[in-house]
Amino acid sequence: MTTTSALRLEEITPGNFEAATGIRVRPEQEFAVSPVLKSLAEAYVHPAGVAWPRLIVDGDRPVGFLMAFFDIDWGADGTLFRSGLWRLNIAAGEQGRGYGRFAVRSVADEIRRRGGTELYVTWHPGPNGPENFYLRLGFRPNGETVEGETVGLQELS
Repeated sequence: MTTTSALRLEEITPGNFEAATGIRVRPEQEFAVSPVLKSLAEAYVHPAGVAWPRLIVDGDRPVGFLMAFFDIDWGADGTLFRSGLWRLNIAAGEQGRGYGRFAVRSVADEIRRRGGTELYVTWHPGPNGPENFYLRLGFRPNGETVEGETVGLQELS
């Protein structure tokens, strides 16, 4: 496990775009998370401030990618707004070193900074999926599913 002192999030820029899009999860995990390039395209087409894509860097080494969402219209009718973790891609050779935990904590901190009290995430159930990771971090299924994915909630204090 790495120490968090060298860990940071970087905004995606022309200077780190190639590093960000080069992040690949293990092949058996590809069904569970979209590639970084698709995430960046989705961030581009959403209104400003909704998507928050970031490169996870340890020292000078890119180790992962996350994309959060803030105040997205979850109900699609303007009555239910939520914030949470949209994507988490930890590079295949970097998994198990605390980078995922750092990413989730970073999103939780940003939601709190913006005045939020809940952190949402969705995951594909089944083998090689991230369910156990999210459960260990304190997420609990809230009874909803979205496009076949379990919706998890973590109350922020």
